[in-house]
Amino acid sequence: MDVPKLLETASLLVPEEIATENDITINEVWDYLTHDEWEVALGLLEELGDIHPLPPNFWETLATAAEQMRLEKSAAWCHWRCYETRNGIIRADLALRPASESRRQTPFSGTGVLRPMWNIGNRTPTGEPTLNIAALWVEFTPFLGPGERSSVRLAPLDPSQWRHLQPGQTIAMHEDRTVAGTAVVLEIHAPTPTPTT
Repeated sequence: MDVPKLLETASLLVPEEIATENDITINEVWDYLTHDEWEVALGLLEELGDIHPLPPNFWETLATAAEQMRLEKSAAWCHWRCYETRNGIIRADLALRPASESRRQTPFSGTGVLRPMWNIGNRTPTGEPTLNIAALWVEFTPFLGPGERSSVRLAPLDPSQWRHLQPGQTIAMHEDRTVAGTAVVLEIHAPTPTPTT
């Protein structure tokens, strides 16, 4: 399927009544599509999808369109949002330890590439702490380095292991045996219900 058709397909899944903070609606998306402004239309659809829960196929379709336009970051974000739609959203405020206190000496990409381990309070049958893996998406900045702080989104490898988390809870990030940073859970949202047809 070509890019305009993909964007058109995704736009049909957006309710007409929703609008962004700047009062952008699906009508503006259609206007950009008729003028072959595909990248702008994609960006607006991403914004609209962040305002109102939309089904996984909305995000999958946008990811495919972004890949065809060679917009790697947009494609990665749409894949990430598709995961969150299916598995729920975990947002946290992460503070990394300074380089003098941790293994990490350089910034890492914030686009979901890093998959650190997390101490979220789970234990082995013998009572030892166990670590759980979750990919990390840094919000509002392309890189995060030692000693820096940012809000992040987490995509657990096994979401069922994370269901006990509550807003306000502190969890620890590990890249080895030492603590690389600590995060306070800000929000947790259940998966988006899939509409029945």
